[in-house]
Amino acid sequence: MSLADRLAATWYAPRLTPLAVLLWPLSRLFGAAASLRRGLFRSRILAVARLRVPVVVVGNITVGGTGKTPVVMALAAALAARGWRPGIVSRGYGGSNTAPRAVATGDDPAVVGDEPLLLTATGFPVWIGRRRVDVARALLAAHPECDVVVADDGLQHYALGRAVEIAVVDAVRELGNGLLLPAGPLREPPSRLADVDAVLRLVAPGSSRNTTGKEHAVALEPLRWRNLVRPDAVADLAAWRAGEVHAIAGIGNPQRFFDLVRASGLSAVCHAMPDHHRFTARDLAFPGAAAILMTEKDAVKCAQFADARCWALPVRVQLDPPLVAKIEDKLRGSQAA
Repeated sequence: MSLADRLAATWYAPRLTPLAVLLWPLSRLFGAAASLRRGLFRSRILAVARLRVPVVVVGNITVGGTGKTPVVMALAAALAARGWRPGIVSRGYGGSNTAPRAVATGDDPAVVGDEPLLLTATGFPVWIGRRRVDVARALLAAHPECDVVVADDGLQHYALGRAVEIAVVDAVRELGNGLLLPAGPLREPPSRLADVDAVLRLVAPGSSRNTTGKEHAVALEPLRWRNLVRPDAVADLAAWRAGEVHAIAGIGNPQRFFDLVRASGLSAVCHAMPDHHRFTARDLAFPGAAAILMTEKDAVKCAQFADARCWALPVRVQLDPPLVAKIEDKLRGSQAA
């Protein structure tokens, strides 16, 4: 078991583990440093950049993926439907790029990252880079028509001023053991959620989706399976059930994808990879497979060496209209301020 796997097992164990206890003093140091850093930005000792347009940050307080990217896509589309012209910025995690640059369909995921390539499907401008302030400024310079910036991740990137903060929480794994790094998965304490404008809890499809205060339940809704080689192909689930099926996932919580596969009535051999895993042809070497199933995020990295057995499952998030209206009100309020 790798160190990353051991840490993940510790963070999401049902009870406190000896490793978490051993790492707890380091968590105290991490928490003190994180609190000091945030305090320096809040007191303006460290500069906070304000752009000419409002910014919405969609992030989380845990390490790893919680479903932020589908939320960003849904939010950008919802704002566009209300007359806004969004641009999207991202770190481009997993890619080698550091300087601000635009992302286009067909770019190399090893350079731009996997999530930015998914975001290009929205049709809105997508820019990446290490420093989000510089990235957002570059996007606005190239696209002066944009009147709102949506940031994929960056809740802790306090140098970028924001009008709205949205935190996404995986309702299955929640906040793990509730401890800060490295003893737990938290980048900031749970109390940080009290300061954001909305908390979106990502639940399984068909689960109860009640809204309580600033908390909103949202689900990843699976769409039609898409073949990586033949865009016009239609999935034959009956044939898959009669054969051997493999499911691979290199996302923050692979089990979320495996649950969607099983919900389709498929019994698959599941292969969990680290988040942002750089797939190679060897990862798809399943000679007897009738189908190899993966997420859209993984598909952008497998497209070059995939064969006709490879299928991706697109998903979408539906945001409640009252939530979108609340976000829009805050955006307009920030413009008037």
